[in-house]
Amino acid sequence: MRITWYGHACFRLDADGLAIVTDPYTPDDAGLEPIDQPADVVVMSSALDVAHSCWQMVPGDPRVVNAIEVLRTGTRLGPDATLWSVATMEGDGADRPDEPKANAMYGIEADGLRICHMGDTGNPLTEQQLAPFRDRVDVLLALAGGNLTIALPDLDDVIEALRPRIVVPMHHWSPSLHYRVGRVEDFLERRAGDRIVHAAGSELEVTAGDLPDATTIVVLQPRQDPQASAA
Repeated sequence: MRITWYGHACFRLDADGLAIVTDPYTPDDAGLEPIDQPADVVVMSSALDVAHSCWQMVPGDPRVVNAIEVLRTGTRLGPDATLWSVATMEGDGADRPDEPKANAMYGIEADGLRICHMGDTGNPLTEQQLAPFRDRVDVLLALAGGNLTIALPDLDDVIEALRPRIVVPMHHWSPSLHYRVGRVEDFLERRAGDRIVHAAGSELEVTAGDLPDATTIVVLQPRQDPQASAA
């Protein structure tokens, strides 16, 4: 599987001949360039947040899946790709002027790998929410920017519970991003005991039979951030 980080919470997963885009941002709001590659499927953690649901910018004629709508049933994304999800909330309302929004954390299984995307989760996760992901996460796409998403100490608890082999930070600061999120360095400082790899680009190749023995954090560069690309 090839994992490409476009920026913010938006990734492209290429597996089994299927291209899946996750949580697409709205380019003008985000400050990131539009996606320029067609996809077969777009998955969004919520239809309510323009930072995670702009499927219209994805080229081609992708099938659009709202992870909230398949909480109990799951769905097939392709002949050999499936999705499952649990309900979360974007925030608890304590540190924000608006009401919390319904959201979903979701898993995608394809190419013999299990990928967990944390959506826009803003609260500590309960055992009930974690249960469907225990022993089912090879790669965690982790909300590492704090602020309006899950606090970093609570993210540590998620990593401890799910024991992913690879963690890819997302939803953190990049040079062009307009959203108020923290820097990935704050997350990395908490993970000093893990192996940390700073990739030179935006892509990660992952093979089911060649996963690291211990949790490895891979920091990707956002492909659609023009300032990051120019750096």
